[in-house]
Amino acid sequence: MGKERIGEDMNLQEDGQTEEKTAILIVDDNEINRMILSETFRDQDKILEAENGKEALDLIRREPGGISAILLDIVMPEMDGLELLEILYKDGLTESIPVFLITADSSEQNTQRGYQLGAMDIIEKPIVPYFVKKRVGSVVELFHARKRLSNTVHKQHQRLLAQEMEIYELNNAIIETLSTAIEFRSGESGAHVKRIRELTGLFLRRLMEIRPEKYQFSEDEIEMISLASIMHDVGKIAIPDHILNKPGKLTKEEFEVMKQHTLKGCDLLCQIPKYHQNPLYQYAYDICRHHHERWDGKGYPDALKGDETTIWSQVVALADVYDALTNERVYKPAYSAEKAASMIVGGECGCFNPELLECLTFILKEAGGSI
Repeated sequence: MGKERIGEDMNLQEDGQTEEKTAILIVDDNEINRMILSETFRDQDKILEAENGKEALDLIRREPGGISAILLDIVMPEMDGLELLEILYKDGLTESIPVFLITADSSEQNTQRGYQLGAMDIIEKPIVPYFVKKRVGSVVELFHARKRLSNTVHKQHQRLLAQEMEIYELNNAIIETLSTAIEFRSGESGAHVKRIRELTGLFLRRLMEIRPEKYQFSEDEIEMISLASIMHDVGKIAIPDHILNKPGKLTKEEFEVMKQHTLKGCDLLCQIPKYHQNPLYQYAYDICRHHHERWDGKGYPDALKGDETTIWSQVVALADVYDALTNERVYKPAYSAEKAASMIVGGECGCFNPELLECLTFILKEAGGSI
């Protein structure tokens, strides 16, 4: 049966912290060979011994992270060294545990097979303790250094991800605050931009369900477009109060001024330093400029027709009209969801993509008549 020799349990790292030392596993059916190798590595904190591959496999699976190297004989009963090595290779353990074949049968066939299965080195018997210790020690140190480097890189990666998420959340908060402030200026509550964001995501997901061959968005893209949607009216910051908050119908001249908010919003986005490299920029720019375009080409500012506008701009256009109809404004009362949908589908509020009208009808039906 296998034996283990345990020395001190703790080792001081270079950074002053302590960690549990790992063991060397010696696998050989000959007790004398195991004794020689154990004596060679007597300054190791822990030596594990196994008489065959099966016994060694049990030890490895019991503590895979506690073994720093395996010294493996080839010819053994029950499970030979190459059989064990093949299992370790398939399990991916040879990537993290260096295996040394120490054998008297170093034929070309065994040598080639050993290296194919991930053995780090093949050492012929009879062994010379000094050279075995040097060869094994160098490789083990290399593996430890690689592991330390990998851990350092992983920690740095996690820190960068945390910083990136913090910046992302801060940017989101700034965008939401600016968009909400503009809504307050025009006499609306901040709930409008939140509803537009929710409706945008809802329409995009429904589009993918009814037209999967045409529309495909990742969850990240949906989140990005939904966030960009709340900036659709950011250009209203440049519209005079007497026009923005006029309770009655705008004159032709006033309406021309109001229409400028689409272009003013784009101008504002263009002036944000380094924003152009952010994928959010293109979504926000398209939405700011084109959320008043119409399917029949009778919208503004560019009189684009059909799919000449991006689908996300079309989605936000529909969400904006639906939310405006179902909520009170300075110039109108709130309509019911049923009435609003009827007006939109009937063409009383402009002309929209038929696929989006299908989405609206389906979503309202699924939600019991209100969203």
